[in-house]
Amino acid sequence: MKKNLNTIVLIKQVPDATDVKTDPETGRLIRDGAVTINPFDMFAIEQAIQLKEQYGGKVIVLTMGPPNAKYSLEFCLAMGADDAILLTDRAFAGADTIATSYTLAKAIEKVPEFDIIFCGIKTTDGDTGQIGADVAEFLNLPNIYYVNKIHEIAENSIIVEKQFEDRMQVVQSELPVVISMIKGANTPRFPTLEGKMEAFRKPVTTYTATDVQADPKQIGAEGSPTKVLRVFPPPKREKGRILPESDDNIAELVQFLKEKKFVTE
Repeated sequence: MKKNLNTIVLIKQVPDATDVKTDPETGRLIRDGAVTINPFDMFAIEQAIQLKEQYGGKVIVLTMGPPNAKYSLEFCLAMGADDAILLTDRAFAGADTIATSYTLAKAIEKVPEFDIIFCGIKTTDGDTGQIGADVAEFLNLPNIYYVNKIHEIAENSIIVEKQFEDRMQVVQSELPVVISMIKGANTPRFPTLEGKMEAFRKPVTTYTATDVQADPKQIGAEGSPTKVLRVFPPPKREKGRILPESDDNIAELVQFLKEKKFVTE
């Protein structure tokens, strides 16, 4: 059985789902409002902490974002993580998933030893689900998506369960590995008062682009092959109509469906 398992958890601070705004000129999210930890990342954090409790070792949380993202990292420290790293630099602004993953990978390269990199399956703002695979590609590591359960960890390998809508799959991989956890894989804990007090004694390490020796042409907006051309809200839906269930309304319903071209003659 593996001992002293060291993990890295990638998290993201996202706008509150009830208060999402975008800049119409740049197409970027406005992150000055209410923010929270990406809900999908909470399952990754909990999984890493559970493994630390079982195997020993250390949990490092890592994020890229504005300076106030340190509060999300402190929440993870209060949950039970050991160290936190914040990548913050104006040069990182406007990064798409490729540039973000490259930057995260450069920071991970500074971690001397790790066995697993955890992340959530996707984020609630971008909803791309690409970070895990992209980071794995930059680090030349295997990547497993849709993980629901960790079955066994040996000295140099891991066996996990992947959950799909219609089936389950058991996969074995060598270590180190990047793992993307799905929603519902566990029940994330809330920090205790003791955990919150302990978090104050745990430092948050801050890295800039220079600190991680990132290529300026591969970070931020300049390093992003994806460009947002236009941002606009979806059209408002028409108010629905409710027809009481009766034979008298059948003709009216059929006519309505024909007008909307849901049915043809």
